[in-house]
Amino acid sequence: MHPLTRPLDTPRSARRYNEVRQRTETLCAPLQIDDYQVQSVIDASPPKWHLAHVTWFFETFLLKPFLPGYRPLDARYERLFNSYYNSVGAFHPRAQRHTLSRPTVSAVYDYRAHVDAHMAELIECVPPRDRTACDSRVELGLHHEQQHQELLLMDIKRNFYANPMYPAYAPKREQSIREAPALRWLEFPGGIREIGHAAAGFTFDNEQPRHKVFLRDYRLGSRAVTNREYLEFMQAGGYAEPELWLSDGWAAVRERGWTAPLYWVALDGGWHEMTLSGLQPLELAAPVCHVSYYEADAYARWRGARLPTEAEWETAAAREAIAGNFAESGIYHPRAAAGPEDAQWFGDVWEWTSSAYAPYPGYRPLEGALGEYNGKFMANQYVLRGGCCATPESHVRATYRNFFYPHDRWPFTGIRLAASH
Repeated sequence: MHPLTRPLDTPRSARRYNEVRQRTETLCAPLQIDDYQVQSVIDASPPKWHLAHVTWFFETFLLKPFLPGYRPLDARYERLFNSYYNSVGAFHPRAQRHTLSRPTVSAVYDYRAHVDAHMAELIECVPPRDRTACDSRVELGLHHEQQHQELLLMDIKRNFYANPMYPAYAPKREQSIREAPALRWLEFPGGIREIGHAAAGFTFDNEQPRHKVFLRDYRLGSRAVTNREYLEFMQAGGYAEPELWLSDGWAAVRERGWTAPLYWVALDGGWHEMTLSGLQPLELAAPVCHVSYYEADAYARWRGARLPTEAEWETAAAREAIAGNFAESGIYHPRAAAGPEDAQWFGDVWEWTSSAYAPYPGYRPLEGALGEYNGKFMANQYVLRGGCCATPESHVRATYRNFFYPHDRWPFTGIRLAASH
């Protein structure tokens, strides 16, 4: 509906910038104009807001401080599209993002083009004294935009689920039918290990510093838990057994009426699942998805197991190749493991860990307003690992720490079992 921003004929760093920015607009291409404004729940933002916010990030943290003479397209956007950066200034309430009928969708695309043109100028002409700071902020901004590409798909799915028509964002792709391999235990020795990012390449501040941890011998499931396995938990009355649940989890079950994962719909005597291709029959061999931390924890307890710690998960996955079912596949839905050797470390579903989202020993947030990016959220949330079917492949790594509240279910969240010796 809206033309993509014209490619930037600039050096490699600008081409990388352009590729990520283009990808965001490509993800929005299937939307109709009415879809851009919808915000079905507080957690999910309208697509139009995502498009503008990631643009605001580049304008606020790069163009305003580093490009002499830069003039904003509209000074009011500073407030409208600030997410939570109190150091920058006031922002429009998250729960009211759907009320912003103006600027229009076309105006938001104009805003993106305005910022992109000036970013091309900055990347090409940045003074040597600012080069290091600009390079690091550009890379942070691109990974920030990739996070929002995943959020776009999450939020579109949540918004479409609120519509009784269960509309499809994209046609279902034909795939070979897979049967999940038998679940087995992978054994890992304990000892003093190191986790956290210390290699070359981009990292968020919450992945640092690299530090030592002590692990006891442990085992992890050889793949993600499937819909079939989770259905067994449901059929055994798992949602009605308070002894399986943490206190807050049991309260959530009772207050929110949970009886199945989010997006499961009982229809014609069987289970269906809302996907980005509309309502589809439940794929029993695929990883269970859209479960809260509470549900993951209760399921693991029912199986006589537990959830892994993030140190156990990272130690196990650290030497594995970054390969799996990511957003680039265009499937946008978890797939069954390809075979016994497919451990599904990356892609498909974000895997809940039992680790609270907290700073690593010696953690130092970024200076200034960018220090609000991660550090101030280190309370009351849990860490997830591995990426999902909506994550860009170039965005994830073994040290990546995602985090959500334990009641959250709209992300692509799943389960890997763990056990102690």
